Amino acid sequence: MRDEDKPEIRKLPLFRDMAPDNFEALTQAAYAQTFPAQLEMIRQGEPADFLHIMMEGTVELFSGWRDRETTMAVVRPVSTFILAACIKDAPYLMSARTVEKSRIIMIPAKDLRETFRLDAEFAVSTIIELANCYRSVVRHAKSLKLRNSRERVAAYIFRQSRLAGNVSSFILPVEKRLLASYLGMTPENFSRAIKSLQADGVVIDGMRIIIIDLKALAAVAGPDALIDGPDVNAELPNAKLPDMQFVDMQRRTI
Repeated sequence: MRDEDKPEIRKLPLFRDMAPDNFEALTQAAYAQTFPAQLEMIRQGEPADFLHIMMEGTVELFSGWRDRETTMAVVRPVSTFILAACIKDAPYLMSARTVEKSRIIMIPAKDLRETFRLDAEFAVSTIIELANCYRSVVRHAKSLKLRNSRERVAAYIFRQSRLAGNVSSFILPVEKRLLASYLGMTPENFSRAIKSLQADGVVIDGMRIIIIDLKALAAVAGPDALIDGPDVNAELPNAKLPDMQFVDMQRRTI
């Protein structure tokens, strides 16, 4: 890996409080690899050999069962993924494929576990990251189970606007197909849901979302801190990509 990557990695909550010597030793064992678009780089059920750090590009985390497939997260730089499986020394629960050409730094899971036992601050940071991920997964499950498709789309748009500073317009940073899958619906249902929100102050122009009436949108979305977050006094990660909560597409470890 390049020395110039280290400062960006060091800024991540997972690594920023660990001892400098331990950070250097951990990153010394890491290496970078560039993957082409649409490459399946991780397959669910295989051993978790590496912690992955996204430096450039976009990766979709997905799962499949029988003939069905669903998007679990979309990861953007700079962030990590597959932490839980690495710490637990367990198989991947999700597969991963590149959406576009991506450069990823990989840290051997064995070294990660050794550092976890050696560095108390790193261990605390790891536990906090895993707790944040757990709470994000619970929030997403609540949204899927308690909201209908129209409400889920409205909540996504409302939250994305809030994360960007209550903007009235933004570009969907991933394909509608991926977003629909993450929100638990088909692309056709997603299109119908978003078109139905026109009466509630939402206009879609290609990949651009335009919010004409934020209050009307909020009435449909029903924003709720116990579903949409963030935690009180919690650090809000820098937004990236769609607000896929645990997949928040925020700079958060998955």
